[in-house]
Amino acid sequence: MNHTTTTRRARVALAAVPLLLGTLLTGCSGDDDAGVTGQPDTRPVSPSSTIPRTDGPSPLATPGPGRYPTYVAIGDSFTAAPLAGPTADEQCLRSAQNYPAQVAEALGAELTDVSCTGADTAALVGSQRVLQGGVVPPQLQALGPDTRLVTVGIGGNDFGIYSTLTGTCVRAASEDLDGAPCRAALGAEGVATLKENIRTVGDRLVAVVEGVRQRAPRADVVVVGYPEIVPADGTCPELLPLAEGDYPFAAAMGRLLARVQERAAERADVPYVDTYAASDGHDVCSEDPWINGRVTSAATALAYHPLKVEQEAVAGLVLEKLAED
Repeated sequence: MNHTTTTRRARVALAAVPLLLGTLLTGCSGDDDAGVTGQPDTRPVSPSSTIPRTDGPSPLATPGPGRYPTYVAIGDSFTAAPLAGPTADEQCLRSAQNYPAQVAEALGAELTDVSCTGADTAALVGSQRVLQGGVVPPQLQALGPDTRLVTVGIGGNDFGIYSTLTGTCVRAASEDLDGAPCRAALGAEGVATLKENIRTVGDRLVAVVEGVRQRAPRADVVVVGYPEIVPADGTCPELLPLAEGDYPFAAAMGRLLARVQERAAERADVPYVDTYAASDGHDVCSEDPWINGRVTSAATALAYHPLKVEQEAVAGLVLEKLAED
């Protein structure tokens, strides 16, 4: 991994692994300058203050003891949470402290976590080639008749949705920081295709849930959405180097993906964890971020990926959702 220094006008150093806004991601772009660059984001975060609170059950509430003895987590890097804690799996860059690990500990469940950085919905039914050159088996192979709980967090890597926004849009920003060069480069047809691809992710999520039910008919299934990465207002080019005019476009795509995921869960008749709504005010540019900025840090998180506080919050949201049912 190269260690380089970039200016705010340089292309973002996308860590060599994919997820949402691409890796705004859930994924990786494969840029030549990918890697650890600059200085890590040192803005303070307070896990205890940022875990969402509601008028309902506490996010730390759990279902009854023994309700979920076995739990399988499937998903991409926003589930695997690369570098947000000690690495449990080198191939998939899966953190030992990601939200599935925290949920399993709270439930006293036996966890099988097959989430993998760079995964798309195809990786659930087919093998996935990882950046290190290895191959991991289809994630749905981890399911069985004894599985009692399954969380699903996937879709941002399909059609290169995230890599379009973090690769194409970031590169475009180096040419025109003040305009909207990414949207201009995509053009009306490209924007329409991107939106259609995001909507197709919803159809794929419905099919994923059906595939889970076929393999684990006794399991409760929960769809976990993506967080807000791009702020609804304002910019922070030192952390998220998009052109000023492309921020609203990227934010709109993130909102659309969240709505598509929620509607897919409704169509599949399974609970949905609305991470997007819960993360309002915790975007990359915020003073209390749940998502890392452009600098990958082994002590913090992969670029544009969840920080530890986000994973703690999502664990609370999943437990809250399970306690409601």
